[in-house]
Amino acid sequence: MSAADARFPALVLEEREGGVRAELREIGEADLPEGDVTVEVAYSTLNYKDGMILKGLGRMVRRYPHVPGVDFAGNVLKSASPRFRPGDGVLLTGYRVGEAQFGGYAARARVKSDWLVKLPAGMDARRAMAIGTAGFTAMLAVMALEEHGLEPEAGGEVLVTGASGGLGSVAVALLAGLGHRVAAATGRPENADYLRALGAAEIVPRAETAPAPERPLLSERWAGAIDSVGGTTLARALASLRYHASCAACGLAGGNEFPGNVLPFLLRGVNLLGVDSVMCAMPRREEAWRRLARDLPAAKIDGMTREVGLRDLPGLAEEILAGRVRGRIVVDPRR
Repeated sequence: MSAADARFPALVLEEREGGVRAELREIGEADLPEGDVTVEVAYSTLNYKDGMILKGLGRMVRRYPHVPGVDFAGNVLKSASPRFRPGDGVLLTGYRVGEAQFGGYAARARVKSDWLVKLPAGMDARRAMAIGTAGFTAMLAVMALEEHGLEPEAGGEVLVTGASGGLGSVAVALLAGLGHRVAAATGRPENADYLRALGAAEIVPRAETAPAPERPLLSERWAGAIDSVGGTTLARALASLRYHASCAACGLAGGNEFPGNVLPFLLRGVNLLGVDSVMCAMPRREEAWRRLARDLPAAKIDGMTREVGLRDLPGLAEEILAGRVRGRIVVDPRR
């Protein structure tokens, strides 16, 4: 049997009786979408968006059968692109892979070469997927805050909401490693030691950050913020920022409504920075991955990561949507 005829495992979603069901199957390259690079997938990962897709929420997937998985990393198997050769280590996040076309929950993937990033020096496929979209987004958020004046020398605390989750965990480790004093907000007090091990200087109970602000402006507290929750949590973070500080918004686990007002922007000159990791331009994408390879301590990312197989994903989808997944999960598509 040739490599092109080989069968390989994949998690396939089918829409049945008004719901979505996941099945572990063997598929072949003929089942993959068009693209100029075929990748032997070493690892994928589980993000909040993957949980939504696995449960059929949000109508992000319009055509079934479908192979989900918005991230993957591995080695080029075949390439019609001059940018890549067989054996090159590559990773992919975003571009609606795993939504609009087949993604990383299979042992092979075929995509457009324009979507691929070469693995940075010193980073392997497993660690790249321990970072994944969640960690990549956290790095983009840090970069946005830095570009708007955040620096450790200025002092003060940087708030990270949803700190026990994948994005929040990487944000805590990144900011602490760069010399910032990090306040990690979580609704799970049992994770306090875990967050301190990542570098958090203070653990903030969710009850302090989740309610809508009582007034348009609260006491100045935060030198900056990374918010992966949205809703009232985002409104309260903005009302508590220091003069001219910034908040990078990169999630909506708490809802997509914004129950705030414009006074923090007008009277304190604060900045609300939107972070998009899906269609991020390639030069910025590559810079973010170089920064992750350099600035994210390897021991910390390894310490927040566990490994699962494809068959584990349907159950874990419920866990991540309920906020019960701590840190990062990497997926071995051959397990």
